[in-house]
Amino acid sequence: MSNKLRTAAAVGICKAARGALRLLHRGGTTTPGKLAMKVDSNILETVSAGMDIIVVTGTNGKTTTSNMIEHALTASGHDTLANKSGANLLPGVTAEFTSHATAGGRPKQHYAVIECDESALKQVVPKIHPRVILVTNLFRDQLDRYGEVMHTRDEIRKGIEACPDAILCLNADDSLVVSLADHVPNRVVYYGIDVPVGDQKEAEISDARYCIRCGAEYEYTYHTYAHLGGFHCPKCGYSRPATDVAVTAIEKTAMAGSDVQMRIGSDICNVHVGLPAVYNIYNAAGAVAAYTAAGFDRQEIFRGLADVHSSFGRMETFDLDGTHVQMILVKNPAGCNQALAYIAGTGEDYTAVFCLNDRTADGHDISWIWDADFESVCGDPHMVSVMVTGDRAEDMLLRLKYAGLGNRPAEIVRTNSELIDRMKQSSLPVFVLPNYTAMLSLRADLSTITGKGAFWQG
Repeated sequence: MSNKLRTAAAVGICKAARGALRLLHRGGTTTPGKLAMKVDSNILETVSAGMDIIVVTGTNGKTTTSNMIEHALTASGHDTLANKSGANLLPGVTAEFTSHATAGGRPKQHYAVIECDESALKQVVPKIHPRVILVTNLFRDQLDRYGEVMHTRDEIRKGIEACPDAILCLNADDSLVVSLADHVPNRVVYYGIDVPVGDQKEAEISDARYCIRCGAEYEYTYHTYAHLGGFHCPKCGYSRPATDVAVTAIEKTAMAGSDVQMRIGSDICNVHVGLPAVYNIYNAAGAVAAYTAAGFDRQEIFRGLADVHSSFGRMETFDLDGTHVQMILVKNPAGCNQALAYIAGTGEDYTAVFCLNDRTADGHDISWIWDADFESVCGDPHMVSVMVTGDRAEDMLLRLKYAGLGNRPAEIVRTNSELIDRMKQSSLPVFVLPNYTAMLSLRADLSTITGKGAFWQG
């Protein structure tokens, strides 16, 4: 079979498989890509040839940051492809590009924004040749899959080393991410937050307490959260680099979003971020860094950030027969702590729902819940009642009891339908904190009831 016929066959099989799966109300996010690669092992390189591509990787914030960039590009008239479903391994990325190609395998769009799993970066980026690679942060996550955080960093480095011409946008506040710039020829753009945020608890620095170069304990001029902030090694001098894009002031934070001052080079700009929480300020700074590094107009990304909507399951809201429900994906201690701080800082009474599974996509090791600061919400008088659900609901309830749940009403709910009925009965706002597979399952049921789109629609 000639290369052209092989490419056409791979595209046809991919499109047919995706169409059939979506008729069955399944995502069709990975299987079509696997089938296409079996027919043509080089299909991804073919269907992405000549495109200008931004890749986003890192532990937390990939989906939201990618959404911010894609939204700004699309709203500004740039025809853009994106893997909005979150299928970020090689088969999922392949399926997205191939299903949007012409029958002969030519890309229909010129631009793409792709979120990529940290361990898959080394497989994906040599095939799609991105213009920009953005790394958000590095935290412990799914230890049974990724291993320790240094292993994750090394996996990302392999991807970067395969793309010496890509511009790197690195989080200057993360000592692990900054080290990715060592001994590579790539142009580097650093972004971060130049000011402290809230109170820093010593225990939160556990992911990167010691210098990656000499092993001495870092000192900090300020913190934002976890191990992010103005790090400095007193022994060898390794420290936070100067930033090219930075948040210089946080003027206002609210459930509707944040108002910040942002410096790009020497220019100070006022920026509204239409999503709440500190980690979305980081996501916005990364989005601005990547957008401008790729050569696009900063005003486009500013407009996009102002009216960006939450990605599926990430700060997503639902109106459930008059009950305000907000879903916040949590999957590791650092991200969970920020979600807990957000709901504990609303200042209004609420019901909290915690959903914990231990399936393959979540990581089978749930010990991370003991490192998360559930004490912050259990000590919050505004948390009126609690529900827990999922495969490991009993473990979640035990963790809450040790965190100081006390005599608050708390119940284990076994099914999504029962949980939705309970939430409908709530006279208070409901915050739902699920891990990944629990989020997908519950979101599907909530979307059916409230008329939202499927997860692969972003």
